[in-house]
Amino acid sequence: MRFDVYSPLVLSLLLAAGGPLTGRYVAPAAAARVLAAAAVVTAGATTWSLVLLGAALLGDVPPVVRDGGAAADPVPVVIGLAACLALVVVGVRLHRAVRAERRTRRALRRLCAGQPADTELIVAASAVPRACAVPGRPGRILVTSAMLGALGPAERRALLAHERAHLAHRHDVLVTAATLAAAADPLLCPVRSAVVYLVERWADERAAAAVGDRRTTAHALARAALTAQRGGAVCALHFADRAVTRRIAALQAVPQPSLGSAALAVVALSTLPPLLAADATRDLFRLLTGAPL
Repeated sequence: MRFDVYSPLVLSLLLAAGGPLTGRYVAPAAAARVLAAAAVVTAGATTWSLVLLGAALLGDVPPVVRDGGAAADPVPVVIGLAACLALVVVGVRLHRAVRAERRTRRALRRLCAGQPADTELIVAASAVPRACAVPGRPGRILVTSAMLGALGPAERRALLAHERAHLAHRHDVLVTAATLAAAADPLLCPVRSAVVYLVERWADERAAAAVGDRRTTAHALARAALTAQRGGAVCALHFADRAVTRRIAALQAVPQPSLGSAALAVVALSTLPPLLAADATRDLFRLLTGAPL
């Protein structure tokens, strides 16, 4: 337990460092799914490790006798107290993240209130240029008149195809999962940022395929980004608010191949934290019951 219980924290650092690199070598669709799942699993294992450290402190775990005869406390008091404090912080961060998510969804639902149930596209008369996907049943696409007026016909098709991709592939679920994982384990914030970027790249690729022209999609993204600078974003899945320069460059380049080996490496890394946390749990139970390790 002395090593296993701390290993998920170390592996969180490795995922935070190596995970975003996955987006450079793996197609956006596969990379977003893999990183979101890896973040959730790693955050769960890290939180459980904190629970074990706190339980070891509160449970009065007997000291471990080393070969030389000296007794060693398996969990120092300072570390146990720090784990308990960290758990409180995790609870507060998760509560705030859930509240922010609900607040955003309520605001978007209010904007779409009063529309017929089968309405997919909602055009709001506004001088603020915005376009975003509104998750739900049914999902809606909210676009302002200012945004539509700034784009040509082909660019409008690219914009709508982008937002439809968000709805069709439930990108909100991936972003929410990564957001909650980062709230539980702040070390995973880079992974969360990578997932948000990758779902936008994923939607860009789907839009390019739908209109049959990557250049048109890049032009639509550039024009929407320049137009949207006049106001602040409200939507979580917005057409032109995530690393626009990188996304335009990616659309102007050759489509990225899906390298399964890189994705499998991330999956393999994400399986280690729960396995090590399970081993630490077994060791803790043995210490509590006085059984030999």
